[in-house]
Amino acid sequence: ELEPEERAHLGIFLGFQYPVEVPGVTNFQFLLTAYRAHNKEEKEISEEEFREKLSHYLSTMKIAPEMMNRFLNDGFSGGEKKRNEILQMFVLDPSFVVLDETDSGLDIDALKIVAEGVNRFMNKDKALLLITHYQRLLDYIVPDFVHVMIDGKIVRTGGKELALELEAMGYR
Repeated sequence: ELEPEERAHLGIFLGFQYPVEVPGVTNFQFLLTAYRAHNKEEKEISEEEFREKLSHYLSTMKIAPEMMNRFLNDGFSGGEKKRNEILQMFVLDPSFVVLDETDSGLDIDALKIVAEGVNRFMNKDKALLLITHYQRLLDYIVPDFVHVMIDGKIVRTGGKELALELEAMGYR
């Protein structure tokens, strides 16, 4: 029941299946504003300092610096939107990440880049809930647990082998 900014301040990040386009707001403006709002207690970071910090993340996600001048997700391909979402995750540094069908609309190259970004971000102090209908993402992001949900209830739990079984046999 919390507002999105309250959840963000608690360290919760949500990656959407279909990230929304925001014409009129550049990617850089969005990221800088979000970073400043999330880190209110720190000394305000200058645009130059933020660009420097951002450059490492851009490299990790294979995003050209010029993309920061484009409007947020406006005209982005599916892969660009998802790589940009993982970039946002790096900038906000949440402790709990929910990625809703992050593999939706990705070609194999973008899938690998997104998965590599997620893997680089994760550590023992972070938690990830990865929602997917396909096992292919789990070739790159290896889960600790796999849960099958039907009508909002967990009906089966297992290890990564469960995802392989479901891929082969379906949800019967």
